[in-house]
Amino acid sequence: GTHVLSQDDVIFHNVGLVITDEQHRFGVNQRQLVREKGAMTNVLSMTATPIPRTLAISVFGEMDVSSIKQLPKGRKPIITTWAKHEQYDKVLMQMTSELKKGRQAYVICPLIESSEHLEDVQNVVALYESLQQYYGVSRVGLLHGKLSADEKDEV
Repeated sequence: GTHVLSQDDVIFHNVGLVITDEQHRFGVNQRQLVREKGAMTNVLSMTATPIPRTLAISVFGEMDVSSIKQLPKGRKPIITTWAKHEQYDKVLMQMTSELKKGRQAYVICPLIESSEHLEDVQNVVALYESLQQYYGVSRVGLLHGKLSADEKDEV
């Protein structure tokens, strides 16, 4: 993987292109180590979810941006919906229906943990615990930015 590039015992010989996918998993320090090895002549970074730093660099013109606006042939589109807390039961029924068809569901929350300033906003830890009770521990995973890289890989 990309992390191998930043290891001390890896030596580059005339590298012309480095491609990193999911840049948020290849941190600033790793990119700096690779750059110091002289391998950053041409770089292509790909991600569906740019980290704030990368987004800022692209907005302020220090990075060219290419966008893929078509799905690969035969790929069905991903359907994203937003639901209010009052629609929770309806969402659970729809998720259950999709899971029974062998599909997956992802639920995204704006907070990792509860906040006294945003009491009405759902947090992922509370929702995770609720979904575990509903679906069972083996069917629900929790992923957020405070997890270690190993914990993220495990999910």
